[in-house]
Amino acid sequence: MIFILAILLCTAAFFVWVSAARKVKHGNAALRSVGAGSLVTLVLFGIVALTQFFTQVPAGHVGVIDFFGVVSERTLPSGINLVNPLARVIKFSIQTKEHKETMEVLSSEGLTIGLEISALYRLDPDSAARVYKTVAGGDYESIILIPQFRSISRAVTASFQAGALYSTQRDQLGLAIKEDLAKIVAPRGVIIETTPLRNVALPVQLTEAIEQKQKADQESQRMEFILTKEKQEADRKRIEAKGIADFQTIVAAGISEQLLRWKGIEATEKLATSPNAKVIVIGAGKDGLPIILDTQ
Repeated sequence: MIFILAILLCTAAFFVWVSAARKVKHGNAALRSVGAGSLVTLVLFGIVALTQFFTQVPAGHVGVIDFFGVVSERTLPSGINLVNPLARVIKFSIQTKEHKETMEVLSSEGLTIGLEISALYRLDPDSAARVYKTVAGGDYESIILIPQFRSISRAVTASFQAGALYSTQRDQLGLAIKEDLAKIVAPRGVIIETTPLRNVALPVQLTEAIEQKQKADQESQRMEFILTKEKQEADRKRIEAKGIADFQTIVAAGISEQLLRWKGIEATEKLATSPNAKVIVIGAGKDGLPIILDTQ
């Protein structure tokens, strides 16, 4: 509309300028200012008309060209693009967006679970024209994404046990929702990046029961550790005792009466050469070994 209006004004200004120029040539100097004003108007609206041949698409967006109901399959990239001035350019964001949901869902046992989950998504640039043609107003979030996101979240959660969602299977639930949601919305031009779980609220009674079970499991593991440690300590002492017994057996087998006498003679010789004062009675001890008396 701006282009058509600018062309009409340019045409009118052109005729006024031509008419005023002719009258000025015939000596009507009063119309000189009218001609100058129409010329300025002609140039101004001419520039406006020329600008309609270009459109600027913001970063992170694509443009869809609608020429009186005929939608081009070619989308415009971000930046300045040359277009038909009579066509409309509808701009779609292809940036990643987040949609958050807080809902109550049922588990496989029929328990009510409070679920807080997000969906990170974006529009497929190649599908922008198709979305514009097939989705009312191009509002794919409200018409396609959000209803499917809610429905699939409830359906997938119903296949999980509430107790498993308390710890081990939360990531599996988020991944299952992402995969099922992507299968539904991808053909409609919506790309699902991830569906992270922000919180899973279980019934109070179930939470307490799970916590008590975890405490009992931890206590059982602690007692099992203690018993294992005590068993290892008993085995260590048994091995140590056996080693001592084996040592004593080996030592006892290697000690003879002759060896003991020989060691006694060696000890007597060392004492005899010692500077300490002593009295040695030869042959007075048991088995003929000397008796040593300290005189100090």
